[in-house]
Amino acid sequence: MKQIRTASRTTVADRRDLTTRLGVDVPGDGPLTWDSLAGKVESQTDSALASCGEAIRADLGAQLDRELIERERENVADEIQRLSAVRDVGVPDVPEGLYTEVAAPGWHLYDHLLDVGFFESVDENLPRFTADHIEHTTRELVLTEPLSAALDDVGFDESEKTAILTAVANNDERLARWVPSNQIPDGVEFDTENVPPLHQRAMGGVLLWINGLDRHLWQNEVLVTDDILDDAARYVKAMLGGLFVSATAACDLAGGGEGEDRFTDEQLTAAFTAGAAVQIISQEELLHDVFYITDEKRAPSELR
Repeated sequence: MKQIRTASRTTVADRRDLTTRLGVDVPGDGPLTWDSLAGKVESQTDSALASCGEAIRADLGAQLDRELIERERENVADEIQRLSAVRDVGVPDVPEGLYTEVAAPGWHLYDHLLDVGFFESVDENLPRFTADHIEHTTRELVLTEPLSAALDDVGFDESEKTAILTAVANNDERLARWVPSNQIPDGVEFDTENVPPLHQRAMGGVLLWINGLDRHLWQNEVLVTDDILDDAARYVKAMLGGLFVSATAACDLAGGGEGEDRFTDEQLTAAFTAGAAVQIISQEELLHDVFYITDEKRAPSELR
């Protein structure tokens, strides 16, 4: 069975940029892992992150169905661990197949969050993506040990967890293009009243792209290569990893975890921000590497 990895395109430059943003020194030949960074990053009290997390708790803590969120979070984890088997199948035989099934728990979680007004609340209470906010988020994320352990449990190795950190830390310019719906400036060429909240666009977009994979691969079977199939599974794992981060934060918000396993308000803000960031970057990469099949990437024609 093929092992699905999300970190294969994390470069030396990516890792160097990550350590620079965090202000830590890691030897060039030394391993760079979430755990090693946690031992070097200094904790910094961030009143802005804390106040955001506090506001989200006050707004949503009593609205969430803890049992439902915990159940669907575990189901998302199961689908992450099933991706190797999905990849082994190759091109699906039907336009709605295994990837559609992979997305199902995410849709259940999404529907609940939509019903309780989660996405609107997060848009209201979290700042937009800026370089400073991304840096503070990454720093706090590294220090969130319960989240690191949760990713271990669902099959993310250290290099894959580091790839999650680089996806957050090194893409502030790309993320800045994703603006909360209540902060879209006047004068744009579309109706802003119908733009969903940012975190809804991130999670809903991930699930729609995964839903569309079966049909896309099925319709383009003659063009699809093993590399494209590998990329599809890899980016789906990354997208579900981001969704799992958001679900873990939502579980904490709903009252899950006790004592040292509970997130601080700063960590809650960082987890929601990072979860959305990973979902955004991964779906953009999926679009370009899997859905855009160029002549250079397509399988050779059998007629040539």
